[in-house]
Amino acid sequence: MAGVMIDSGEMLYHALEPLKLLENKPPLWWPNPYTFEVVAGAILTQNTQWTRVEVSLEYLRSNGLLFLETLVSADDDLVVECVRPSGFFNAKSKNLKLLSEHIIESFGDFESFKEQVSRSWLLKQRGIGPESADAILCYACGREVMVVDKYTQQLLTALGYDFDDYDEVQSWCLQGFKGENLHEQYARFHGMIVEYMKRYKKGGRVDLSPFTAL
Repeated sequence: MAGVMIDSGEMLYHALEPLKLLENKPPLWWPNPYTFEVVAGAILTQNTQWTRVEVSLEYLRSNGLLFLETLVSADDDLVVECVRPSGFFNAKSKNLKLLSEHIIESFGDFESFKEQVSRSWLLKQRGIGPESADAILCYACGREVMVVDKYTQQLLTALGYDFDDYDEVQSWCLQGFKGENLHEQYARFHGMIVEYMKRYKKGGRVDLSPFTAL
């Protein structure tokens, strides 16, 4: 591993911490945690850049649609136009409205959804895969769930690991963590990985030099 020895997720977390990757970021990295905005963002960010998602979220916000109840009753064409900057706007707007309808049908309101929703319920929803489900559970619901994404896979590949699927990557990332504040640690861990890769991945190559002092 190019002289870098990181044997667990907890060790990687502590290797990333001194790099101050989350400086000037929200405490849990994801903006406005524990709100319906996280649910919308988790769907909109699929296969696109977060900067485009921010534009869509601002359009939804300016139209009063970042609330479960208002989005459900919103005009379909308006939602499509708000979502358009995030790409795949027809599918994403439909998935977001369907999910909102199903949340109300199954839980009544957003607060009950946050308390009662399960990962299995989320995975049954159209357009929700493991990464989106875990993002919602972690950042919207405050659960002790670690989100892994393509950046996580790419960083671990650069560190010399080879995993077959999402669950294996997630399992490795959870190794070594214990005690209190696991939710906060998992939320920030995912954020640090994303920010590290945005900063140190250049031209398909991941720079591991920040780890060489370990």
